[in-house]
Amino acid sequence: MPSCATTTLVSKFTVFPDQKSTLGDLKLSVSDLPMLSCHYIQKGCLFTKPSIPTHILIPYLKSALSRTLSLFPPLAGRLTTDSDGYVYITCNDAGVDFLHANATSYKISDLLSPLDISPCFKEFFTFDSKVSYSGHSSPIVAVQVTELADGVFIGCAANHAVTDGTSFWNFFNIFAQLCRGGSKGLHMVPDFTRDSVLISNCVLRLPQGGPKVTFDADAPLRERIFSFSRESIQELKSRVNNRKWTEDKAVELMMKNSNDYHQKENGKVATIFENWFKTEVNSKPQLAAETVEISSFQSLCALLWRAVTRARKLQESKMTTFRMAVNCRHRMKPKLESYYFGNAIQSVPTYASAGEVLSMDLRWCAEQLNKNVREHDDSMVRKFIEDWENNPRVFPLGNPDGASITMGSSPRFPMYDNDFGWGRPLAVMSGKANKFDGKISAFPGREGTGTVDLEVVLAPETMAGLECDAEFMLYATTQL
Repeated sequence: MPSCATTTLVSKFTVFPDQKSTLGDLKLSVSDLPMLSCHYIQKGCLFTKPSIPTHILIPYLKSALSRTLSLFPPLAGRLTTDSDGYVYITCNDAGVDFLHANATSYKISDLLSPLDISPCFKEFFTFDSKVSYSGHSSPIVAVQVTELADGVFIGCAANHAVTDGTSFWNFFNIFAQLCRGGSKGLHMVPDFTRDSVLISNCVLRLPQGGPKVTFDADAPLRERIFSFSRESIQELKSRVNNRKWTEDKAVELMMKNSNDYHQKENGKVATIFENWFKTEVNSKPQLAAETVEISSFQSLCALLWRAVTRARKLQESKMTTFRMAVNCRHRMKPKLESYYFGNAIQSVPTYASAGEVLSMDLRWCAEQLNKNVREHDDSMVRKFIEDWENNPRVFPLGNPDGASITMGSSPRFPMYDNDFGWGRPLAVMSGKANKFDGKISAFPGREGTGTVDLEVVLAPETMAGLECDAEFMLYATTQL
């Protein structure tokens, strides 16, 4: 595989909306403002090579982007701060960056075959390490189209103070839909209303020149994607909800999820899992069925929480934190529109000591997560807002105490619906943005139907421990 330094810029354009905006300034909300210290979001899709020649494809994509921007005027604007310190999106049609790059020394198999995520994907995004506050002078969005030997990657960088995951993927979906000629029946039109409790009179005071990221962006990290099949997740959910789960079933699941299981000598791998089952499952009392149903995703988060805590080898008394990004659109009263544009997320923390996480069973961990998410209703959303208004601040992204996990993105996002006219994506990937030890991103699996991919970012020694964690690897569909 070629070294990761062979992507060259072919051309760079400014793309403007094909219609002038009539939208006024949009005030940043209490969910938007804390993101001013975060990197731009960097997400993109890997595709097979289209039959359309490049000299036709690039103008075609630019035209579709121009039409999409007319539906999303804030993305073609810039940030402005008034004399009182309030920050707005000025919908001034200033345009977005569009880059065409060449990386034809890479094949799709080169990029997808390594165990760890190929660092070459980071070349397929622009605005690397750009902080969202810079949207005062830089475009809110930049799209990079990178040609590969047998494919193409379409990467998008978007200002995180302007958009959250829901809004980002809505923009990406409509971009793809307009590109493939599906302009009729657009039902995902964004809502730019700014009359909810999220709009505050409080001012976020920022240092001269704007805030910096709150974590070490140059710390050594490893990144891997662990895939979980629908069957594995259903088995995990059944176990968490205290349904019957036998040793034979556990070993059968392990065999299906270990692609090279049959090549292992003398049943060593089976022995590891069987021993784990006896010590970690059968040795603990199985509680009676509970009335609260734990979701599949909460079950998966609990599994990850335990495994990462084990891999970090923390003292029993060390307090751990599992943060989950919660979509507030449907939790508020009155509810926001499903396609409300902007950030409408809050970070819900769950705390437990390392000793509790590891000594209690998987059900207990899942219950802690479930309780906090379930209780995050309108009153809790308002409580979070009030807390921020009492102390306006940027979001403390990172893992300063070495015991935190931050879960972002969502397997519900329609990432694989991005068909630009020559088929669905082969993979969804992210850039370098906002990555630190303990940052996890949840993606839907390409197969759909309940599959989930977790993009796991950890310190190298912690990743090594996770890869050897019998309980976690029992469910992950990956080679041992």
